[in-house]
Amino acid sequence: MIRNLRIAYSMLSPSLIWLLLFLLIPLGLVAIISFTTNLGFGGILYEFSTDAYKLAFSSLYAKVIWYSIFWAGIGTFLCLIIAYPFAYFIAHSGKWKNPLLLLVMVPFWTNFLILLYAWIVLLNSKGIVNNILLKIGIISEPIAMLYTPYAVVVGIVYGFLPFMILPIYSSIEQLDKSYLEAAEDLGAKPYEAFLTVTLPLTAPGIFAGILITFIPALSIFVVTDLLTGGKVLMVGNIIRDAFIVEMNWQLGSALSLLLTILVLISIYIFMKFTSSKDRNLLL
Repeated sequence: MIRNLRIAYSMLSPSLIWLLLFLLIPLGLVAIISFTTNLGFGGILYEFSTDAYKLAFSSLYAKVIWYSIFWAGIGTFLCLIIAYPFAYFIAHSGKWKNPLLLLVMVPFWTNFLILLYAWIVLLNSKGIVNNILLKIGIISEPIAMLYTPYAVVVGIVYGFLPFMILPIYSSIEQLDKSYLEAAEDLGAKPYEAFLTVTLPLTAPGIFAGILITFIPALSIFVVTDLLTGGKVLMVGNIIRDAFIVEMNWQLGSALSLLLTILVLISIYIFMKFTSSKDRNLLL
């Protein structure tokens, strides 16, 4: 038994060392810096202070955090509305399953910045979308789509839609079809079987998709920089500016640590309300 444990730990040691060096130690340093005193211009006085957290929860930054949650939540909700029917269709598409999954994976092969620049071409006042709407007579003058909060939602949906599709598809694919057959034998109509059988049993996939979509959408700053020209700020922008522009390492560390805690809480909730079997199916 002891020998088996030694073999197991020896095999895990490279990954454990990697996590220690590049996750736990940096995270610990961020936590320590967040409680230090800011001397300005990146200066750090190692005296205990909670000023960074007071600033992080001030009305100015609290508003940015709220708007970040709001826009990331809308983007995540739209991803869910789009992803579930598509994932359901893929799971029941037979021979077209692999080609459709390949299409879902294609955006991962292209740099995210290039994809966002493509949306700038599409959404600007003289872009393709406005030109098409003008030609078919739906609008009489160009619509301001770029450099608005709605452009943030477009960027979030486009960038993170595959992260929502894949876990939902996995949960639908692993669904035991005998439950649906039993519901049909008991007289349930198709929509009743979907609401009472399919939807509850695929809830772990839905929650996993929401988790891995909402968290990065909350902290990403490239979307707001390119599609809104910096007019819309999210938490990611504040953290980047705190470290690079303002040189306020304490504030950046505090906000980073708060986001990390949010991630850990989300993961805990996911593990609390899903069984180990459901998690293994999603993995």
